[in-house]
Amino acid sequence: MRCSLCVASLATLFTTCLATSVIADPIVGRDVLKFTQAPMINTPIPVQPGVVELFHGHDEISTAWGDPSASGPLVYSGTFMADDFADHFNSPVVHVKWWGSYLNRPTNIPEPFVRRFLITFENDVPVSDANAFSHPGENSFNQIVSLDADGMLTKGEGTFTEKVIPGVESVDGPIFVYNAELHLDKAFLQKPDTVYWLKIVALVDSPLDIPVNERLQWGWHNRDYTKMDPLASTPLAVTPGEHTDGSIGDVPIWHFQDDAVSGLVDVQIDPAMPFMPNIRQFEFQPENYQSPSDGPSLIATHSKDLAFELYTVPEPVALALAFVAMIGGVFAGGRHRK
Repeated sequence: MRCSLCVASLATLFTTCLATSVIADPIVGRDVLKFTQAPMINTPIPVQPGVVELFHGHDEISTAWGDPSASGPLVYSGTFMADDFADHFNSPVVHVKWWGSYLNRPTNIPEPFVRRFLITFENDVPVSDANAFSHPGENSFNQIVSLDADGMLTKGEGTFTEKVIPGVESVDGPIFVYNAELHLDKAFLQKPDTVYWLKIVALVDSPLDIPVNERLQWGWHNRDYTKMDPLASTPLAVTPGEHTDGSIGDVPIWHFQDDAVSGLVDVQIDPAMPFMPNIRQFEFQPENYQSPSDGPSLIATHSKDLAFELYTVPEPVALALAFVAMIGGVFAGGRHRK
């Protein structure tokens, strides 16, 4: 009993310490960048000798729709995008940053913006005789984050913010930047130099009898392939890892590992665990960049990467986070057995 109280006190103290700071972006002094694929915004690329154009990229739909008024379990169904990553850090992911645009914002709906995102970290299913291309596995770490009410993130609260990037538009419209603080006791405990997949899907409440092209649609923005990620894993730890996959003139095309993929997804919300849904995914497809939105015609032959950043915490905090997560799992298991 005394041990249990001690553990609970430590966990409470640690949680309280993390919850005392409030900020809108990655938290200065705590969130440490561990992986970065910058967004394609105002990217200069030579299209012919002596001619340089600015490219703003495009967005791939990653949205699932569900009707809360329908009877039975709440299920969101739609199309997802996912991208692979690996870095050298042996510490949890506590904060995710990404970029995207609205592909369709109907003016007849009262709230034409995303209120919830599904963020999923998944194991890698590598290329093999049975898999022509790698894709996310079924062993998932799922989490739903909600739109922050005051636009100021609190550490570990499981919310996200949305901010438009002024004066910049892709072919799909204004580009938004998103920041999410993951739920404290559900941080993703990542292993170093191990390939994982990140899936981000907008969860949109919508009557399902409305045609898809009339619903709110959100898309994930692509990476600026002219910028290397110095934090990503490279050979021999991960092969091919972060590498140049050709060039456009003198501009290198940086790419991590394999293709970003799309697919279909069903997200079922469990009322007992509303932040960690059940997921079914299928019909994976590799995705390439598109021309002319992402660059000259040559770019359409290259595998797509998506724009996102992952943040961890300094090592002592990482150990404490792992401790809290472990203790939470022990007590949850005890309750389940009882």
